[in-house]
Amino acid sequence: MGVRRARAAETELALKEAARRLFVERGYLNTKISDITAAAGRATGSFYDHFAGKEELLAALLADLRGAASAEMRRSEHPRDHDLTDRDQLHDHLAVAWRVMRENLPVVVALHEASLTGGHAPDQAWRSLVTETDMLRDHLEYLRESGHELPGDPILLAAAMGGLLSTLALALLRSPTPAYSDAEVLDTLTTLLLNGLRGAPTDPPSDA
Repeated sequence: MGVRRARAAETELALKEAARRLFVERGYLNTKISDITAAAGRATGSFYDHFAGKEELLAALLADLRGAASAEMRRSEHPRDHDLTDRDQLHDHLAVAWRVMRENLPVVVALHEASLTGGHAPDQAWRSLVTETDMLRDHLEYLRESGHELPGDPILLAAAMGGLLSTLALALLRSPTPAYSDAEVLDTLTTLLLNGLRGAPTDPPSDA
């Protein structure tokens, strides 16, 4: 890598790290591009050498988050055939998602605030949620193709699971003294979602 390219990479990384800090401290909507460049120790004009605007920066941070999630999943030991009706597998998948959200909380905060503005289209929030939960959707579609009856469409189920996780992350992970430990959150979510994915037990026939 040449000197110029190395410096460009350093600047891009510095801008991303500054944005991550500010998104948690001030919020995405209240953070200006000039705030990011100042915190990164770079000239304001340098921002536009890497990103067209704050939305493009957020898209790059989201891509980093998705890459981290994929890397975490590859490092996790689980069977080739993902069965989310198995408690250990479901717990492991939720744990990976929770760790990634914890480590990328600035991105979670920024995505939430950006969705509140409506984005460029009325359905932007929904399309983003569907995109961000595609890994869960793939696992759920595998279950359905294997003959397992799901409580709903895999796209909607994955989005609901992702929305639940991200909302809890926003509510709990920003607090310096969270009301619940990670272990308690994950055990509760696993039990809740497992019962839904396995389906309600059939009621025994009435004697009446």
